[in-house]
Amino acid sequence: MAKDITKLPNLSNVGGRVAPVRARMPLYLDLLPPCNNACPAGENIQEWLRLVKAGEEEAAWRELTKNNPFPAVHGRVCYHPCEAACNRVELDGAVSIHSVERYLGDLAIERGWQFEKPRYSSGQRVLVIGAGPSGLSAAYHLVRGGHEVEIRDSSELPGGMMRYGIPEYRLPRDILDAEIERLRNLGVKFTQNYTVKDLLADQAEGGFAATFVAIGAHLSKRVDIPNQDASKIMDAVTFLRSVASGDRPDIGEKVAVYGGGNTAMDAARVARRLGAKESLIIYRRTEEQMPAHEDEKQGAESEGVKMNWLRTIQSVDEGDLTVEIMEIDENGKARGTGKFEKLEADTVILALGQETDSNFLRRIPGMEFDHDVVKVNPLTLMTTVPGVFAGGDAVPSDRTVTVGVGHGKKAARAIDAWLNHVEGGQRPKHDLASFGKLHLWYFGDVRQTSQPELSTAERLADFNEIVKGLTDFEAHTEASRCLSCGNCFECDGCLGACPEDAVIKLGKGLRYRFDYEKCTGCATCYEQCPVHAIEMIEEAVQ
Repeated sequence: MAKDITKLPNLSNVGGRVAPVRARMPLYLDLLPPCNNACPAGENIQEWLRLVKAGEEEAAWRELTKNNPFPAVHGRVCYHPCEAACNRVELDGAVSIHSVERYLGDLAIERGWQFEKPRYSSGQRVLVIGAGPSGLSAAYHLVRGGHEVEIRDSSELPGGMMRYGIPEYRLPRDILDAEIERLRNLGVKFTQNYTVKDLLADQAEGGFAATFVAIGAHLSKRVDIPNQDASKIMDAVTFLRSVASGDRPDIGEKVAVYGGGNTAMDAARVARRLGAKESLIIYRRTEEQMPAHEDEKQGAESEGVKMNWLRTIQSVDEGDLTVEIMEIDENGKARGTGKFEKLEADTVILALGQETDSNFLRRIPGMEFDHDVVKVNPLTLMTTVPGVFAGGDAVPSDRTVTVGVGHGKKAARAIDAWLNHVEGGQRPKHDLASFGKLHLWYFGDVRQTSQPELSTAERLADFNEIVKGLTDFEAHTEASRCLSCGNCFECDGCLGACPEDAVIKLGKGLRYRFDYEKCTGCATCYEQCPVHAIEMIEEAVQ
Protein backbone atom coordinates (compact mmCIF):
# COMPACT_ATOMS: atom_id res chain seq x y z
CA MET A 1 0.00 0.00 0.00
CA ALA A 2 1.29 3.48 -0.92
CA LYS A 3 2.56 5.62 1.97
CA ASP A 4 1.00 8.97 2.81
CA ILE A 5 3.94 11.17 1.89
CA THR A 6 2.58 14.04 3.97
CA LYS A 7 3.32 11.91 7.05
CA LEU A 8 6.90 11.04 6.12
CA PRO A 9 9.72 12.49 8.23
CA ASN A 10 11.48 15.52 6.73
CA LEU A 11 14.48 13.79 5.27
CA SER A 12 15.92 17.07 4.05
CA ASN A 13 16.68 18.25 7.57
CA VAL A 14 18.45 15.64 9.69
CA GLY A 15 20.39 16.41 12.86
CA GLY A 16 20.33 20.15 12.20
CA ARG A 17 21.93 19.90 8.79
CA VAL A 18 20.38 19.90 5.33
CA ALA A 19 20.41 16.53 3.65
CA PRO A 20 21.22 16.33 -0.07
CA VAL A 21 17.88 14.68 -0.96
CA ARG A 22 14.44 16.20 -0.41
CA ALA A 23 11.75 13.51 -0.03
CA ARG A 24 8.77 15.71 -0.87
CA MET A 25 7.91 19.12 -2.23
CA PRO A 26 4.91 21.47 -2.07
CA LEU A 27 2.85 22.32 -5.13
CA TYR A 28 0.12 24.92 -5.57
CA LEU A 29 -3.05 23.52 -7.10
CA ASP A 30 -6.73 24.22 -7.67
CA LEU A 31 -9.45 21.82 -6.57
CA LEU A 32 -13.15 21.72 -7.45
CA PRO A 33 -15.39 23.40 -4.84
CA PRO A 34 -18.35 21.18 -3.82
CA CYS A 35 -20.83 23.99 -4.55
CA ASN A 36 -19.62 24.35 -8.14
CA ASN A 37 -19.69 20.60 -8.57
CA ALA A 38 -23.31 20.35 -7.36
CA CYS A 39 -24.74 23.21 -9.47
CA PRO A 40 -26.87 21.84 -12.35
CA ALA A 41 -26.36 25.12 -14.23
CA GLY A 42 -22.57 24.84 -13.91
CA GLU A 43 -22.02 28.19 -12.19
CA ASN A 44 -18.60 29.15 -10.85
CA ILE A 45 -20.20 29.94 -7.50
CA GLN A 46 -16.99 30.32 -5.55
CA GLU A 47 -15.67 32.94 -7.95
CA TRP A 48 -18.75 35.16 -8.01
CA LEU A 49 -19.00 34.94 -4.21
CA ARG A 50 -15.39 36.12 -4.06
CA LEU A 51 -16.21 39.10 -6.27
CA VAL A 52 -19.22 40.03 -4.10
CA LYS A 53 -16.99 39.85 -1.04
CA ALA A 54 -14.54 42.20 -2.79
CA GLY A 55 -17.35 44.68 -3.51
CA GLU A 56 -17.28 44.05 -7.27
CA GLU A 57 -20.99 43.36 -7.73
CA GLU A 58 -21.26 43.92 -11.48
CA ALA A 59 -18.21 41.75 -12.12
CA ALA A 60 -19.81 39.08 -9.90
CA TRP A 61 -23.07 39.29 -11.88
CA ARG A 62 -21.20 38.98 -15.17
CA GLU A 63 -19.25 36.00 -13.86
CA LEU A 64 -22.48 34.33 -12.71
CA THR A 65 -24.30 35.00 -15.98
CA LYS A 66 -21.57 33.39 -18.04
CA ASN A 67 -23.40 30.19 -17.16
CA ASN A 68 -26.89 31.23 -16.02
CA PRO A 69 -28.80 34.22 -17.44
CA PHE A 70 -31.44 34.22 -14.66
CA PRO A 71 -29.89 34.93 -11.24
CA ALA A 72 -32.95 36.82 -9.93
CA VAL A 73 -35.16 33.87 -10.89
CA HIS A 74 -32.83 31.17 -9.58
CA GLY A 75 -32.21 33.02 -6.34
CA ARG A 76 -35.92 32.51 -5.71
CA VAL A 77 -36.91 29.13 -7.16
CA CYS A 78 -33.79 26.94 -7.28
CA TYR A 79 -33.70 24.20 -4.65
CA HIS A 80 -30.00 25.07 -4.23
CA PRO A 81 -28.24 21.67 -4.20
CA CYS A 82 -25.06 23.76 -3.98
CA GLU A 83 -25.93 24.55 -0.37
CA ALA A 84 -26.49 20.90 0.51
CA ALA A 85 -22.96 20.24 -0.81
CA CYS A 86 -21.36 23.29 0.89
CA ASN A 87 -18.53 22.33 3.26
CA ARG A 88 -19.61 25.03 5.70
CA VAL A 89 -22.57 22.81 6.62
CA GLU A 90 -20.07 20.98 8.84
CA LEU A 91 -19.27 24.17 10.76
CA ASP A 92 -22.11 26.63 11.32
CA GLY A 93 -24.44 26.23 8.35
CA ALA A 94 -24.08 26.40 4.59
CA VAL A 95 -23.39 29.67 2.82
CA SER A 96 -26.80 31.01 1.71
CA ILE A 97 -25.76 30.97 -1.91
CA HIS A 98 -29.25 31.40 -3.32
CA SER A 99 -29.87 34.58 -1.34
CA VAL A 100 -26.64 36.19 -2.59
CA GLU A 101 -27.52 35.09 -6.13
CA ARG A 102 -30.91 36.76 -5.78
CA TYR A 103 -29.20 39.87 -4.43
CA LEU A 104 -27.06 40.09 -7.58
CA GLY A 105 -30.03 39.40 -9.84
CA ASP A 106 -32.18 42.07 -8.21
CA LEU A 107 -29.29 44.55 -8.24
CA ALA A 108 -28.78 43.98 -11.97
CA ILE A 109 -32.46 44.72 -12.63
CA GLU A 110 -32.37 47.80 -10.43
CA ARG A 111 -29.25 49.19 -12.14
CA GLY A 112 -30.19 48.15 -15.67
CA TRP A 113 -27.19 45.95 -16.38
CA GLN A 114 -27.35 44.35 -19.82
CA PHE A 115 -25.52 41.51 -21.54
CA GLU A 116 -22.75 42.43 -23.95
CA LYS A 117 -23.81 41.71 -27.52
CA PRO A 118 -21.71 39.27 -29.59
CA ARG A 119 -18.87 40.79 -31.55
CA TYR A 120 -19.38 38.67 -34.66
CA SER A 121 -22.07 36.72 -36.49
CA SER A 122 -21.64 33.11 -37.50
CA GLY A 123 -24.29 33.39 -40.20
CA GLN A 124 -26.01 30.28 -38.79
CA ARG A 125 -29.66 30.20 -37.67
CA VAL A 126 -30.93 27.98 -34.84
CA LEU A 127 -34.57 27.24 -34.01
CA VAL A 128 -35.58 26.73 -30.37
CA ILE A 129 -38.94 25.13 -29.60
CA GLY A 130 -40.21 26.21 -26.20
CA ALA A 131 -39.64 29.38 -24.16
CA GLY A 132 -39.19 27.69 -20.79
CA PRO A 133 -35.93 27.72 -18.78
CA SER A 134 -34.13 25.24 -21.05
CA GLY A 135 -35.09 26.93 -24.31
CA LEU A 136 -34.32 30.42 -23.00
CA SER A 137 -30.95 29.27 -21.67
CA ALA A 138 -30.00 27.64 -24.97
CA ALA A 139 -31.03 30.74 -26.90
CA TYR A 140 -28.95 32.94 -24.61
CA HIS A 141 -25.77 30.92 -25.01
CA LEU A 142 -26.25 30.46 -28.76
CA VAL A 143 -26.72 34.19 -29.37
CA ARG A 144 -23.65 34.95 -27.29
CA GLY A 145 -21.84 32.51 -29.56
CA GLY A 146 -22.74 34.59 -32.59
CA HIS A 147 -25.68 32.57 -33.88
CA GLU A 148 -29.10 33.93 -34.85
CA VAL A 149 -31.81 32.35 -32.70
CA GLU A 150 -35.58 32.30 -32.89
CA ILE A 151 -37.72 30.82 -30.12
CA ARG A 152 -41.17 29.54 -31.08
CA ASP A 153 -43.54 28.92 -28.20
CA SER A 154 -47.21 27.98 -27.92
CA SER A 155 -48.05 30.27 -24.97
CA GLU A 156 -49.02 33.92 -25.04
CA LEU A 157 -45.92 34.95 -23.09
CA PRO A 158 -42.45 33.37 -22.69
CA GLY A 159 -41.28 31.69 -19.50
CA GLY A 160 -42.85 28.24 -19.64
CA MET A 161 -43.48 26.72 -16.22
CA MET A 162 -41.63 29.63 -14.61
CA ARG A 163 -44.59 31.77 -15.64
CA TYR A 164 -47.46 29.29 -15.76
CA GLY A 165 -46.46 26.80 -13.06
CA ILE A 166 -44.56 28.58 -10.29
CA PRO A 167 -46.91 30.81 -8.24
CA GLU A 168 -46.26 34.54 -7.98
CA TYR A 169 -45.64 34.37 -4.24
CA ARG A 170 -42.45 32.50 -5.11
CA LEU A 171 -41.58 34.24 -8.39
CA PRO A 172 -43.02 37.73 -9.06
CA ARG A 173 -43.76 38.18 -12.74
CA ASP A 174 -42.00 41.54 -13.02
CA ILE A 175 -38.76 39.80 -12.01
CA LEU A 176 -39.25 37.08 -14.64
CA ASP A 177 -40.18 39.67 -17.29
CA ALA A 178 -37.09 41.75 -16.58
CA GLU A 179 -34.70 38.84 -17.02
CA ILE A 180 -36.43 37.64 -20.20
CA GLU A 181 -36.44 41.19 -21.62
CA ARG A 182 -32.67 41.22 -21.23
CA LEU A 183 -32.53 38.25 -23.63
CA ARG A 184 -34.68 40.14 -26.10
CA ASN A 185 -32.27 43.07 -25.91
CA LEU A 186 -29.41 40.67 -26.53
CA GLY A 187 -30.99 39.66 -29.84
CA VAL A 188 -33.13 36.59 -29.14
CA LYS A 189 -36.23 36.61 -31.36
CA PHE A 190 -39.51 35.44 -29.80
CA THR A 191 -42.52 34.07 -31.68
CA GLN A 192 -45.40 33.39 -29.29
CA ASN A 193 -48.75 31.61 -29.78
CA TYR A 194 -47.04 29.28 -32.25
CA THR A 195 -47.69 25.54 -32.13
CA VAL A 196 -45.22 23.40 -34.07
CA LYS A 197 -46.89 20.77 -36.23
CA ASP A 198 -44.15 19.86 -38.72
CA LEU A 199 -40.73 20.49 -37.24
CA LEU A 200 -38.69 19.52 -40.30
CA ALA A 201 -40.81 21.80 -42.52
CA ASP A 202 -40.36 24.71 -40.08
CA GLN A 203 -36.63 24.06 -39.99
CA ALA A 204 -36.32 24.00 -43.77
CA GLU A 205 -38.56 27.01 -44.44
CA GLY A 206 -36.74 29.14 -41.87
CA GLY A 207 -33.27 28.16 -43.00
CA PHE A 208 -32.38 26.81 -39.57
CA ALA A 209 -29.19 24.76 -39.45
CA ALA A 210 -30.12 23.12 -36.12
CA THR A 211 -33.05 22.86 -33.73
CA PHE A 212 -33.25 22.58 -29.97
CA VAL A 213 -36.48 21.05 -28.65
CA ALA A 214 -37.23 22.33 -25.16
CA ILE A 215 -40.92 21.62 -24.73
CA GLY A 216 -42.13 21.55 -21.14
CA ALA A 217 -44.16 18.92 -19.33
CA HIS A 218 -47.49 20.74 -19.53
CA LEU A 219 -49.80 17.72 -19.68
CA SER A 220 -51.07 16.29 -16.39
CA LYS A 221 -51.07 12.54 -15.91
CA ARG A 222 -54.60 11.27 -15.55
CA VAL A 223 -56.10 8.63 -13.30
CA ASP A 224 -59.58 7.14 -13.54
CA ILE A 225 -61.52 7.97 -10.39
CA PRO A 226 -65.25 7.16 -10.23
CA ASN A 227 -67.13 10.40 -9.58
CA GLN A 228 -70.62 11.84 -9.68
CA ASP A 229 -69.61 15.35 -10.74
CA ALA A 230 -66.70 15.79 -13.15
CA SER A 231 -66.65 19.55 -12.49
CA LYS A 232 -65.38 18.81 -8.98
CA ILE A 233 -62.08 17.43 -10.38
CA MET A 234 -59.36 19.44 -12.13
CA ASP A 235 -55.67 18.83 -12.84
CA ALA A 236 -52.99 20.84 -11.03
CA VAL A 237 -51.22 22.11 -14.16
CA THR A 238 -54.42 23.59 -15.59
CA PHE A 239 -55.36 24.99 -12.18
CA LEU A 240 -51.99 26.71 -11.65
CA ARG A 241 -51.88 27.96 -15.23
CA SER A 242 -55.33 29.52 -14.99
CA VAL A 243 -54.48 31.27 -11.74
CA ALA A 244 -51.16 32.49 -13.18
CA SER A 245 -53.11 33.90 -16.14
CA GLY A 246 -55.31 35.94 -13.83
CA ASP A 247 -58.32 33.65 -13.35
CA ARG A 248 -59.76 32.98 -9.91
CA PRO A 249 -61.69 29.68 -10.15
CA ASP A 250 -64.39 28.88 -7.61
CA ILE A 251 -63.01 25.95 -5.64
CA GLY A 252 -65.15 26.11 -2.51
CA GLU A 253 -64.02 26.07 1.09
CA LYS A 254 -62.53 22.55 1.24
CA VAL A 255 -59.96 21.40 -1.33
CA ALA A 256 -58.20 18.05 -1.59
CA VAL A 257 -54.97 17.80 -3.60
CA TYR A 258 -54.04 14.29 -4.74
CA GLY A 259 -50.26 13.89 -5.02
CA GLY A 260 -47.04 14.44 -3.10
CA GLY A 261 -44.73 16.46 -5.34
CA ASN A 262 -43.82 20.12 -5.53
CA THR A 263 -46.73 20.82 -7.89
CA ALA A 264 -49.13 19.39 -5.30
CA MET A 265 -47.69 21.72 -2.66
CA ASP A 266 -48.05 24.72 -4.95
CA ALA A 267 -51.65 23.80 -5.76
CA ALA A 268 -52.55 23.41 -2.09
CA ARG A 269 -50.96 26.74 -1.18
CA VAL A 270 -52.64 28.55 -4.07
CA ALA A 271 -55.98 27.08 -2.96
CA ARG A 272 -55.49 28.67 0.45
CA ARG A 273 -54.92 32.04 -1.20
CA LEU A 274 -58.12 31.63 -3.20
CA GLY A 275 -60.11 31.34 0.00
CA ALA A 276 -60.11 27.62 0.82
CA LYS A 277 -60.45 27.27 4.58
CA GLU A 278 -59.15 23.73 4.39
CA SER A 279 -56.50 22.51 1.94
CA LEU A 280 -55.59 18.86 2.29
CA ILE A 281 -52.78 16.86 0.64
CA ILE A 282 -53.64 13.20 0.02
CA TYR A 283 -50.60 11.01 -0.65
CA ARG A 284 -50.46 7.25 -1.03
CA ARG A 285 -47.08 6.74 0.62
CA THR A 286 -45.35 8.01 3.77
CA GLU A 287 -43.98 11.45 4.54
CA GLU A 288 -40.42 10.14 4.10
CA GLN A 289 -41.28 8.87 0.62
CA MET A 290 -42.84 12.13 -0.48
CA PRO A 291 -41.01 13.59 -3.54
CA ALA A 292 -41.76 17.23 -2.65
CA HIS A 293 -38.81 19.33 -1.58
CA GLU A 294 -38.62 19.81 2.20
CA ASP A 295 -38.84 23.60 1.90
CA GLU A 296 -42.03 23.26 -0.15
CA LYS A 297 -43.61 20.91 2.38
CA GLN A 298 -42.69 23.11 5.33
CA GLY A 299 -44.01 26.19 3.54
CA ALA A 300 -47.32 24.45 2.88
CA GLU A 301 -47.67 23.28 6.47
CA SER A 302 -46.88 26.75 7.82
CA GLU A 303 -49.80 28.07 5.77
CA GLY A 304 -52.24 25.56 7.23
CA VAL A 305 -52.13 22.87 4.55
CA LYS A 306 -52.84 19.50 6.15
CA MET A 307 -51.09 16.27 5.14
CA ASN A 308 -52.87 12.94 4.93
CA TRP A 309 -50.31 10.18 4.39
CA LEU A 310 -50.97 6.61 3.27
CA ARG A 311 -54.26 7.38 1.58
CA THR A 312 -55.42 6.85 -2.00
CA ILE A 313 -58.64 8.17 -3.53
CA GLN A 314 -61.17 5.53 -4.53
CA SER A 315 -64.13 7.73 -5.55
CA VAL A 316 -65.39 11.29 -5.51
CA ASP A 317 -68.95 11.86 -4.41
CA GLU A 318 -71.22 14.85 -3.75
CA GLY A 319 -69.43 16.93 -1.11
CA ASP A 320 -66.92 14.28 -0.09
CA LEU A 321 -64.54 11.59 -1.33
CA THR A 322 -63.66 8.04 -0.29
CA VAL A 323 -60.03 7.12 0.38
CA GLU A 324 -58.47 3.75 1.11
CA ILE A 325 -55.99 3.52 3.96
CA MET A 326 -52.64 2.18 2.73
CA GLU A 327 -49.73 0.42 4.39
CA ILE A 328 -46.10 -0.13 3.42
CA ASP A 329 -45.11 -3.70 2.58
CA GLU A 330 -41.77 -5.42 3.15
CA ASN A 331 -40.45 -3.97 -0.13
CA GLY A 332 -41.29 -0.40 0.85
CA LYS A 333 -44.26 -0.16 -1.51
CA ALA A 334 -47.73 1.07 -0.62
CA ARG A 335 -50.56 -1.46 -0.69
CA GLY A 336 -54.24 -1.26 0.19
CA THR A 337 -55.60 -2.48 3.50
CA GLY A 338 -59.26 -2.73 2.50
CA LYS A 339 -60.14 -0.08 5.07
CA PHE A 340 -61.83 3.12 3.90
CA GLU A 341 -62.75 6.54 5.22
CA LYS A 342 -64.65 9.62 4.05
CA LEU A 343 -63.14 13.10 3.65
CA GLU A 344 -64.99 16.32 2.87
CA ALA A 345 -64.00 18.17 -0.31
CA ASP A 346 -65.65 20.71 -2.58
CA THR A 347 -62.89 20.35 -5.20
CA VAL A 348 -60.29 17.68 -5.95
CA ILE A 349 -57.06 18.74 -7.69
CA LEU A 350 -54.99 15.98 -9.31
CA ALA A 351 -51.21 16.48 -9.05
CA LEU A 352 -49.92 13.08 -10.12
CA GLY A 353 -47.11 14.19 -12.40
CA GLN A 354 -46.71 15.76 -15.84
CA GLU A 355 -45.90 14.58 -19.34
CA THR A 356 -44.63 16.31 -22.46
CA ASP A 357 -46.76 16.71 -25.59
CA SER A 358 -44.27 15.16 -28.00
CA ASN A 359 -46.70 14.06 -30.73
CA PHE A 360 -45.21 16.42 -33.33
CA LEU A 361 -41.82 14.76 -32.84
CA ARG A 362 -43.23 11.29 -33.46
CA ARG A 363 -43.86 12.24 -37.08
CA ILE A 364 -40.13 12.61 -37.69
CA PRO A 365 -38.54 9.47 -39.23
CA GLY A 366 -35.82 8.00 -37.02
CA MET A 367 -36.78 9.86 -33.83
CA GLU A 368 -36.65 7.52 -30.83
CA PHE A 369 -38.53 7.84 -27.54
CA ASP A 370 -38.63 6.52 -24.01
CA HIS A 371 -42.33 6.82 -23.17
CA ASP A 372 -43.14 10.56 -23.42
CA VAL A 373 -39.52 11.76 -23.52
CA VAL A 374 -37.00 11.82 -26.36
CA LYS A 375 -33.87 9.68 -26.43
CA VAL A 376 -30.71 11.78 -26.67
CA ASN A 377 -26.96 11.34 -26.52
CA PRO A 378 -26.27 12.20 -22.85
CA LEU A 379 -23.04 14.01 -23.76
CA THR A 380 -24.41 16.20 -26.56
CA LEU A 381 -28.21 16.08 -26.09
CA MET A 382 -28.54 15.34 -29.81
CA THR A 383 -31.50 13.12 -30.67
CA THR A 384 -31.30 10.19 -33.08
CA VAL A 385 -32.05 12.70 -35.86
CA PRO A 386 -28.91 14.70 -36.85
CA GLY A 387 -29.21 18.40 -36.15
CA VAL A 388 -32.14 18.04 -33.76
CA PHE A 389 -31.24 18.40 -30.09
CA ALA A 390 -33.51 18.18 -27.02
CA GLY A 391 -33.34 19.04 -23.33
CA GLY A 392 -35.22 20.05 -20.22
CA ASP A 393 -38.51 18.26 -19.62
CA ALA A 394 -38.34 16.75 -23.13
CA VAL A 395 -35.59 14.29 -22.07
CA PRO A 396 -35.07 12.01 -19.06
CA SER A 397 -34.04 14.30 -16.18
CA ASP A 398 -35.09 15.97 -12.96
CA ARG A 399 -37.72 18.54 -13.88
CA THR A 400 -36.46 21.69 -12.20
CA VAL A 401 -35.68 25.17 -13.50
CA THR A 402 -31.97 24.82 -12.75
CA VAL A 403 -31.62 21.46 -14.48
CA GLY A 404 -33.41 22.95 -17.50
CA VAL A 405 -31.05 25.92 -17.62
CA GLY A 406 -28.08 23.57 -17.39
CA HIS A 407 -29.45 21.51 -20.28
CA GLY A 408 -29.83 24.66 -22.36
CA LYS A 409 -26.20 25.61 -21.84
CA LYS A 410 -25.01 22.09 -22.56
CA ALA A 411 -27.08 21.86 -25.74
CA ALA A 412 -25.91 25.29 -26.92
CA ARG A 413 -22.29 24.24 -26.63
CA ALA A 414 -22.99 20.97 -28.45
CA ILE A 415 -24.94 22.76 -31.20
CA ASP A 416 -22.14 25.29 -31.62
CA ALA A 417 -19.60 22.48 -31.96
CA TRP A 418 -21.86 20.62 -34.43
CA LEU A 419 -22.37 23.73 -36.58
CA ASN A 420 -18.62 24.33 -36.63
CA HIS A 421 -17.87 20.67 -37.44
CA VAL A 422 -15.66 20.21 -34.40
CA GLU A 423 -15.68 17.59 -31.71
CA GLY A 424 -17.46 18.67 -28.56
CA GLY A 425 -16.80 17.17 -25.17
CA GLN A 426 -16.38 18.02 -21.53
CA ARG A 427 -13.09 19.02 -20.02
CA PRO A 428 -11.91 16.88 -17.10
CA LYS A 429 -12.70 18.33 -13.69
CA HIS A 430 -10.30 18.96 -10.84
CA ASP A 431 -10.42 16.70 -7.81
CA LEU A 432 -13.12 17.60 -5.30
CA ALA A 433 -12.21 19.79 -2.31
CA SER A 434 -13.98 17.71 0.31
CA PHE A 435 -14.39 18.85 3.91
CA GLY A 436 -11.73 16.47 5.20
CA LYS A 437 -9.07 18.18 3.08
CA LEU A 438 -9.52 21.60 4.68
CA HIS A 439 -7.57 23.09 7.63
CA LEU A 440 -10.22 25.34 9.13
CA TRP A 441 -8.33 27.05 11.92
CA TYR A 442 -8.47 30.25 9.86
CA PHE A 443 -12.26 30.69 9.81
CA GLY A 444 -14.40 32.04 12.65
CA ASP A 445 -17.97 31.18 13.60
CA VAL A 446 -20.36 33.31 11.51
CA ARG A 447 -23.96 32.10 11.34
CA GLN A 448 -25.97 32.05 8.12
CA THR A 449 -27.98 35.19 7.35
CA SER A 450 -31.73 34.55 7.31
CA GLN A 451 -34.02 36.15 4.74
CA PRO A 452 -37.09 37.90 6.20
CA GLU A 453 -40.49 36.37 5.38
CA LEU A 454 -44.11 37.48 5.52
CA SER A 455 -46.26 36.22 8.38
CA THR A 456 -48.82 33.51 7.67
CA ALA A 457 -51.70 36.00 7.77
CA GLU A 458 -49.91 38.30 5.33
CA ARG A 459 -49.16 35.40 2.98
CA LEU A 460 -52.72 34.17 2.67
CA ALA A 461 -54.13 37.63 2.02
CA ASP A 462 -52.78 37.80 -1.55
CA PHE A 463 -50.06 36.54 -3.92
CA ASN A 464 -47.31 38.94 -2.79
CA GLU A 465 -43.81 37.51 -2.58
CA ILE A 466 -43.21 35.66 0.68
CA VAL A 467 -39.42 35.79 1.00
CA LYS A 468 -37.55 39.08 0.93
CA GLY A 469 -34.01 39.79 -0.23
CA LEU A 470 -30.80 40.62 1.61
CA THR A 471 -29.49 44.11 2.26
CA ASP A 472 -26.11 45.14 0.84
CA PHE A 473 -24.46 44.52 4.19
CA GLU A 474 -26.11 41.12 4.63
CA ALA A 475 -25.16 40.00 1.12
CA HIS A 476 -21.52 40.94 1.62
CA THR A 477 -21.47 39.29 5.03
CA GLU A 478 -22.91 36.10 3.60
CA ALA A 479 -20.48 36.07 0.66
CA SER A 480 -17.59 36.46 3.10
CA ARG A 481 -18.60 33.16 4.75
CA CYS A 482 -17.39 31.24 1.69
CA LEU A 483 -14.45 29.01 2.64
CA SER A 484 -12.89 29.16 -0.85
CA CYS A 485 -12.58 25.38 -0.75
CA GLY A 486 -9.65 24.10 -2.80
CA ASN A 487 -8.57 27.45 -4.26
CA CYS A 488 -6.01 29.95 -2.94
CA PHE A 489 -7.52 33.23 -1.74
CA GLU A 490 -4.17 34.83 -0.85
CA CYS A 491 -4.43 34.73 2.94
CA ASP A 492 -0.58 34.91 3.15
CA GLY A 493 -0.56 31.92 5.52
CA CYS A 494 2.03 30.03 3.52
CA LEU A 495 4.12 33.18 3.14
CA GLY A 496 4.22 33.76 6.88
CA ALA A 497 4.66 30.12 7.88
CA CYS A 498 7.60 29.15 5.67
CA PRO A 499 10.78 28.99 7.83
CA GLU A 500 13.05 29.15 4.76
CA ASP A 501 11.47 32.14 2.97
CA ALA A 502 10.80 29.82 0.05
CA VAL A 503 7.35 31.28 -0.71
CA ILE A 504 7.33 34.25 -3.09
CA LYS A 505 4.28 36.51 -3.35
CA LEU A 506 3.59 37.52 -6.95
CA GLY A 507 1.14 40.38 -6.34
CA LYS A 508 -2.59 40.78 -5.84
CA GLY A 509 -4.51 38.24 -7.88
CA LEU A 510 -1.35 36.43 -8.98
CA ARG A 511 -0.94 34.26 -5.87
CA TYR A 512 2.49 32.77 -5.04
CA ARG A 513 5.24 30.51 -6.25
CA PHE A 514 7.83 28.34 -4.50
CA ASP A 515 11.60 28.83 -4.60
CA TYR A 516 12.56 25.17 -4.64
CA GLU A 517 16.23 26.02 -4.13
CA LYS A 518 15.31 27.15 -0.60
CA CYS A 519 12.43 24.75 0.09
CA THR A 520 13.28 21.82 2.40
CA GLY A 521 9.94 20.02 2.05
CA CYS A 522 9.00 20.57 5.70
CA ALA A 523 5.27 20.85 4.78
CA THR A 524 4.61 23.80 7.11
CA CYS A 525 2.90 25.64 4.25
CA TYR A 526 0.74 22.60 3.46
CA GLU A 527 -0.29 22.05 7.07
CA GLN A 528 -1.50 25.59 7.62
CA CYS A 529 -3.19 26.22 4.22
CA PRO A 530 -6.85 26.54 5.23
CA VAL A 531 -8.32 25.59 1.85
CA HIS A 532 -5.98 22.80 0.63
CA ALA A 533 -4.55 24.88 -2.20
CA ILE A 534 -1.17 23.24 -1.54
CA GLU A 535 -0.35 19.56 -1.94
CA MET A 536 2.80 17.71 -0.93
CA ILE A 537 4.07 15.51 -3.73
CA GLU A 538 6.87 13.00 -3.81
CA GLU A 539 10.19 14.40 -4.99
CA ALA A 540 11.25 13.01 -8.32
CA VAL A 541 14.38 10.90 -8.03
CA GLN A 542 17.17 12.20 -10.27
